[in-house]
Amino acid sequence: MAISEEEAKLERFLEWLQVNGAELRGCNIKYSDSRKGFGIFASSSSTQASDAFWKMSDVLLVVPLDLAITPMRVLQDPLLGPECQKMFQQGQVDDRFLMILFLTLERLRINSSWKPYLDMLPTRFGNPLWFSDVDILELKGTNLYHATELQKKKLMSLYHEKVEPLVKQLLILDGDSQSEVSSEHFLWANSVFWSRALNIPLPHSFVFPQSQEDVGEYLSTSHTPETDQVSSNVEKDIQAQVPGATSLGPGDTVWVEGLVPGIDFCNHDLKPAATWEVDGTGLVSSVPFSMYLLSVAQQCIPNKEVSISYGNKGNEELLYLYGFVIENNPDDYLMVHYPVEAIPSIPFSDTKGQLLEAQKAQLRCLLPKSALNHGFFPQTTSKIRESDEKETVRYCSFSWSGQRKMPSYMNKLVFPEDFMTGLRTIAMQEEEIYKVSAMLEELVESRPDEQPSETEVRMAIWEACGDSGAFQLLVDLLNAKMMKLEENSGTEEQDARLLEEACCDEEPRDWDGRRMSRNKWSSVVYRRGQKQLTRLFLKEAEHALHLALSSSDHH
Repeated sequence: MAISEEEAKLERFLEWLQVNGAELRGCNIKYSDSRKGFGIFASSSSTQASDAFWKMSDVLLVVPLDLAITPMRVLQDPLLGPECQKMFQQGQVDDRFLMILFLTLERLRINSSWKPYLDMLPTRFGNPLWFSDVDILELKGTNLYHATELQKKKLMSLYHEKVEPLVKQLLILDGDSQSEVSSEHFLWANSVFWSRALNIPLPHSFVFPQSQEDVGEYLSTSHTPETDQVSSNVEKDIQAQVPGATSLGPGDTVWVEGLVPGIDFCNHDLKPAATWEVDGTGLVSSVPFSMYLLSVAQQCIPNKEVSISYGNKGNEELLYLYGFVIENNPDDYLMVHYPVEAIPSIPFSDTKGQLLEAQKAQLRCLLPKSALNHGFFPQTTSKIRESDEKETVRYCSFSWSGQRKMPSYMNKLVFPEDFMTGLRTIAMQEEEIYKVSAMLEELVESRPDEQPSETEVRMAIWEACGDSGAFQLLVDLLNAKMMKLEENSGTEEQDARLLEEACCDEEPRDWDGRRMSRNKWSSVVYRRGQKQLTRLFLKEAEHALHLALSSSDHH
């Protein structure tokens, strides 16, 4: 019976958590559904007297940080540690790779002490790496299609070059000649890491215990440029302040990515009922150096699933990393970019390249759905985010500045200035380039010892070009994006119809009753959102172009 097998797994895992010092105080871990796997649920009753005490503090679950899978944990591992130390010092691998390697190996080891935890993890995932050749075609024309192809290639070469030989060698060292490593094990470990890792603000004293200076050295190892692209520098300064970390002094937090067994069974919700925090001192949870799950709901409804928020993520990111999407996701966004590889073939590419660099201009941007609220055609249904509002400065105190009148549409523009200035530069005509050069020369003559600043170069380009060239280019980019999406998978209306048909005979949440595979359904939801956003941002860009051409902007 499938159910009792699940129950046995869960039983072993809960026992393992308890043995390792974790405490389930106001929650249970239970099977949620075929889409989410296991989840965390509020306890049904508070029978014990001690429960009343924990109700006050709303701590649902406490897990000692010693149980977390972090890069430091891997480097201390008796079997894997020495090999990883070597690779790490040579700058061959980054900290994420260490944890993915660890998961690959531990899943294969017959007597792994992590078995009760690893057995609880899903064996297949909903992210595009796991799509069949037929399913992946549903993504054709989207950013994810290309990103998945690249990622698969990269992971496969990493597997054959580094993972396979090393894991084989370590299994033999471990006295295990039975287990066979395959690329699927590595893909599995990669998906486990990306869908479950948290960015943890660890107390400095936990990361650098006095007796282990050697492990401490690892954290200050400089990352080579190659690993940096795929790497998260461990001490990178993450702006997001986790409440649990604020009580520590400024130098007292080290941000480390890792997996925290137990906490990582929390599923995502737009309206989360809980949040996790780190307790360095044990003041809140009475377990020093622990992570705890804190209820933020007004009241805990017994047996209701307890969710956290994975952050404001669009469907592109949710599908790529976590393997699920949210219909009508308020945090959805569209990525638009001007292809860098096209620059060498445009007129005056060298000059334009230098100007782009001098302005720190962007050639890609993320356009959040919520930005449309401040545009020409507000979509009143989605919520407004204050953080999206940004002042655009377009003047400097030089003689040639201020000739061009500030356009009336300025405060309605939904496109970021960093991206706009990039497009203005790409779209510049010959006479505009000469104008800009003259303005900047005049500037340099007036103060020979100083180069024009980023802002001044932007101002000069705006004074010379205005916005119409940039908007025309943006309209072309968005039209091309729409064409690519529609050529590969039809129109937004067709997608909407597909989704309606998939749901009309069953309740939408009943995945098993769908006539459409879950992967296809996720793909259609994601690509339909991309088509919708492309249409809406295209409408904004066309209107802005119309205004720019009809205003004094067009000399």
